This record gives sequence, structure tokens and C-alpha cells, in this order.
Amino acid sequence: MPIRCEIVSQDRTVFEGDVDIVTVPGVNGEMGILPNHSPLLSTMSIGVIKVRYSGQEEIFTVTGGLVEIQPTIVTILADAAEHIDEIDISRAEAAKNRAQDLLEQGPPPNTDAYLALEAALRRSNLRLDVVRKYRGSRQSRARSASIPGEGNN
Repeated sequence: MPIRCEIVSQDRTVFEGDVDIVTVPGVNGEMGILPNHSPLLSTMSIGVIKVRYSGQEEIFTVTGGLVEIQPTIVTILADAAEHIDEIDISRAEAAKNRAQDLLEQGPPPNTDAYLALEAALRRSNLRLDVVRKYRGSRQSRARSASIPGEGNN
């Protein structure tokens, strides 16, 4: 019996479907959510959402938000979220370099500007780390699954 999962960011629905398990980055650690989970409302930290269904795994980055869990549905209201395949590596690297350069020039004149730079750096690092960790392994798994006799041990 699956559980419904909806990942919604401020501007769009990022994912919607029936899944076997959802893993979210809670502020106190990673949470795995299975069908018939107890009702729960929690905040999320910056991190990775993993959604598994029918032997597949989908990976999303999230920069925080809320997760509402009911026995038959998980609703994720993300500050920002994107699927790993949507991540533009060159754009993420450019954003990381901009933020690092600005931080190396010294602290901005106000706290809000400093916090915005730190958040931009964290988001860029998250995107790049997730791409390095998951995108390559997903492509190699797909290739080995399509080549008879290779990688199917």
C-alpha cells in the first residue's frame, strides 16, 4: 500500500505521486516516512528529499520548509525545491563563486546581507554535492540495467 507524496515549492508542484517511502531532512535529523505513519508536522532543514517507488529513487534538493505527515499522504511545503535533473551545474558553480568572492571581501554592512550570502553559498554547495553524489550513480545504474550481463550481480 503506497503513501501519496506532494512536494510543493513557492512557485510550482515539484513532485506528486504514490510512493513506497519518503525521506526528508528534518531539523533534528533525517526522517523516513512509510504508509500509515503517525500524523506529524515538522520543519525541514536544507538537504535532500528521497522518494522511492516501484524500484526507482527520485532525488530532490530542498532549502527548508514544512512537512505534514498523515497516514495516507505526505505534503512537503518547501521554501525552494528542485529535482536533481533540473540542477544546472555551471549556474550553481557560478553562484558559489560569487558568494565566496563577496564573503572574502569582508562582511557585508548589515546582518541580512551577510545571512543572504551564507544562504546562497549553502544552496550552491548543496546542489553541487547532490549532483556529484547522486547524478553519476543514477546514470551508471541506468546504463548497467540496460546492458545485459553487466552490473546485474
